[in-house]
Amino acid sequence: MKKRVIWPDAAKRDVRAIDREPALRILNGIDRFMSTGEGDVKQLTAVEPTEFRLRIGDYRIRFYDHGAAIEILAVKHRREAYR
Repeated sequence: MKKRVIWPDAAKRDVRAIDREPALRILNGIDRFMSTGEGDVKQLTAVEPTEFRLRIGDYRIRFYDHGAAIEILAVKHRREAYR
């Protein structure tokens, strides 16, 4: 069964601020990760509560994994993602 995605308003704003082509690539990458578990995902260290990041091109999607759902925290370019 496919996991559910929780999109807070801040994450929605992040995606809307990105150009159309990279934004579509990001959304397709999230969908692929949710369906198959494939993707460049790493657990971030020294972050409480446990947070993960999904790399799609030059963009990083930071999220919490709640088991049956993931909560997208931010969608940022790599130079801004960890500030």
